[in-house]
Amino acid sequence: MTPAKGKLYLVPAPLDFACDKLAPLRHVLPQATLDIAARLQHWICENAKSARAYLVRVRELQPLALPIQALDIQELPHQVHKKGDHQVDFDARPLLGPALRGQDIGLVSEAGMPAVADPGSSVVCAAHDLGVTVVPLVGPSSLLLALAASGLSGQNFAFVGYLPAQTAQRTQRIRELESLALQTGQTQLFIETPYRNEAMLQSLLEVLDAQTRLAVAGGLTLEDALLRSDKVAGWKSRRTSLDKNMPVVFAIGR
Repeated sequence: MTPAKGKLYLVPAPLDFACDKLAPLRHVLPQATLDIAARLQHWICENAKSARAYLVRVRELQPLALPIQALDIQELPHQVHKKGDHQVDFDARPLLGPALRGQDIGLVSEAGMPAVADPGSSVVCAAHDLGVTVVPLVGPSSLLLALAASGLSGQNFAFVGYLPAQTAQRTQRIRELESLALQTGQTQLFIETPYRNEAMLQSLLEVLDAQTRLAVAGGLTLEDALLRSDKVAGWKSRRTSLDKNMPVVFAIGR
């Protein structure tokens, strides 16, 4: 008799990855999410080392089903991290072998909800194709928290990922996004590699119109979180420095 298929759980992680301080897990993850994370024996992740570090934090609150060294932890290919799930020819179905044998699997990213602004959507798509039930668990999402705290439109918004690193292309892209935001009212959200946070902020202040609203959110769920939303003119009159180690979400709109 063929065993019932396991489920793929999308397990959120705290938003403090690479931050100097850590958020208490009980403050950012509900007990039901911690319960499921603690019992899972199979994992798919961005990085096995950070996944194990996350499970050590879970273990401090609740015993794990197995010792961490005995857990089956599979990493997504590097190219998936670098280019994105849907930009590479990657078949994620082999990663879901345990689910086809009746074992539940957890998908986790380094911070926030997996497959949202992070790798993992190819695994979710493969699960659907294989008839494996996908269960998103409750936990923090930096994009939604930043949007809610921005004062910009939460009825019409788009996440556009990373902007170009080269100055000329970045300038052009910022102007395109500003035009779209001002003409349609659609909030534009994007992120940057933390060490380039200051360069991104400088570009935004140089390119955007003085009356365009810019929101910046970093270190969300931490006590020293940065949450500021102001017109560009206000940003220029009172500069805010950005931590080069802190993941930040940028948003522009009207």
